Amino acid sequence: MIKRESTAVLKRMAATFPVVSITGPRQSGKTTLVQNVFPEKEYISLEDPIERDLAITDPKKFFSRFPNGAIIDEVQRIPDLFSYIQIIVDERKVMGDFILTGSNQFEYMRSLSQSLAGRTAILKLLPFSYQEIFSDKKEDINKILFKGMFPAIYDRNLDVDIYFRSYINTYLERDVRQLINIVEISKFQRFLELCAGWTGRILNKSSIASAVGISQPTVENWLSVLEASFIIYRLRPFYKNLKKRLTKSSKLYFFDTGLICKLLRIENFKQLLTHPLQGEIFENFVVSEFLKYRLHKGLDSNLYYFRDSHGNEVDIIIETGYGSVPIEIKSGQTINFSFFKGLDIFGKLEHGYKSSGLIYGGERNYQYKDYQIRDYTKVYEMYEELTKDENWNV
Repeated sequence: MIKRESTAVLKRMAATFPVVSITGPRQSGKTTLVQNVFPEKEYISLEDPIERDLAITDPKKFFSRFPNGAIIDEVQRIPDLFSYIQIIVDERKVMGDFILTGSNQFEYMRSLSQSLAGRTAILKLLPFSYQEIFSDKKEDINKILFKGMFPAIYDRNLDVDIYFRSYINTYLERDVRQLINIVEISKFQRFLELCAGWTGRILNKSSIASAVGISQPTVENWLSVLEASFIIYRLRPFYKNLKKRLTKSSKLYFFDTGLICKLLRIENFKQLLTHPLQGEIFENFVVSEFLKYRLHKGLDSNLYYFRDSHGNEVDIIIETGYGSVPIEIKSGQTINFSFFKGLDIFGKLEHGYKSSGLIYGGERNYQYKDYQIRDYTKVYEMYEELTKDENWNV
């Protein structure tokens, strides 16, 4: 079994909070993680209709069975339970009493903030990171992009096509219809496919609305649903003015590249070699790896992108307590001086950091002038190198 990066932080959370809440996409390994970390706790899934019925009709009886706490899976299905958990943990004052999981972060987080504010630590668990699966080994990047990182594919050696077909169908039939009333499911399917084609690009809701035949408010509603279910991630733009980060357009990414490939009808990894979106899918992979570095440690995202009025762009801006660090992403295997253009322009606007970064599809790892150049297996290494205290002119 592959050990998760979040194991240690999950234990620390349970030692200091009465409730620990784990959220993330379906099948990202939440249940496996908590059962391995807390084997002594009883496990209950509210997907079970018998358990769900008891929790709804007689919540006091439901909780009376757990004098030593429990792991409750998909707890957001019954929001009223959060109030009962609040009462129990306030009375018992036991750290790590309840471990909760949920895959719909909007409903989940709303219920947590209403009933368990100050009582729960929150961890977001995404599919495997490269480091979790391969460590220091070098694997073919196109195979990785095509296969994605969902745990079941690796743990059970599942067929990629069958897995993602089932994942999409289950998501459409179950999660989406729980959140919004979609009359024409074919339009939502088309919308999903268009989003996959928009990977790594600045969102244009008007274009998407026109292509699907829906309104712009519907586009925003559906994007929010995809975000709530951890299907997509919107990377906000970097501005000194914080309000602008909320008003300017975001870039669209998926949490898993295997899902992108399925939605784009890519049938095997060899097709990625000449696919027009290979560069964007590679970029998506790197962005998601940076996200995993943060989220799997129990931290919030501190990532943005930069684009000026002339179209000069930097793919990732890491915002730290010292300042902001730029990182460029290129799928090419040969270094081209044009790769550094955006980094140079950003460097004239921001000062303080000693090195900027380039993640690329090649083999060598070295420093060129003030650029740290790393291959796609070294995302974590680059984050740590560029954000450590010694990397700043302070």
